[in-house]
Amino acid sequence: MERLTNEELDLLPLAQFDKNIEVVDTPEKLQVAVNELSRESVLGFDTETRPSFKRGIVHSVALLQLSSEEKTWLIRLNKVGLPRNIVDILADKRILKAGVAIRDDIKALQRRCNFEPGNFIDLQTVAKSKGLEDFSLKKLAAHVMGVRISKRQRLSNWESDTLTAAQQRYAATDSWVSLMIHKGLERDITEHPRLAAIRKA
Repeated sequence: MERLTNEELDLLPLAQFDKNIEVVDTPEKLQVAVNELSRESVLGFDTETRPSFKRGIVHSVALLQLSSEEKTWLIRLNKVGLPRNIVDILADKRILKAGVAIRDDIKALQRRCNFEPGNFIDLQTVAKSKGLEDFSLKKLAAHVMGVRISKRQRLSNWESDTLTAAQQRYAATDSWVSLMIHKGLERDITEHPRLAAIRKA
């Protein structure tokens, strides 16, 4: 399947997560989040790290995003750390966690707390097995969901005292989109009708 062009991407509608976003920044909120997450069977997964603009300086992962279709939990690791109750979710083999290029995300989390990841799936591997050649989250969203997502907040400060509304929407969208791509690929959607119409035109 041919790679997407930027012109094709620009013609797709912009999508963002517009449902329930829970910012988890205290131990009390974390326990509530863990109780809710433990009831899910499939989650979208992503992380965010404060960017470094100086050679040799690498920051710890600051944010863990986990999404269901209706809710996203933004777990602020720079405020609550990575305690055992959330590690248990990451290690739980009963809960599938779907994300894009997850190897580095998992390694960054393991630097905070060593654990054995349980039931993670890399959507790039699945996409490749279905004949796709575009592997970024942005382009997989276009292929499978027929939407465009913004990456404008990617290099913002994820360790700031308060996450802005734009940061919250961006972070929630990334993990939610991962979940929806997973569900689409399970149905063998590799070219959304909206994208097919654009390419045909």
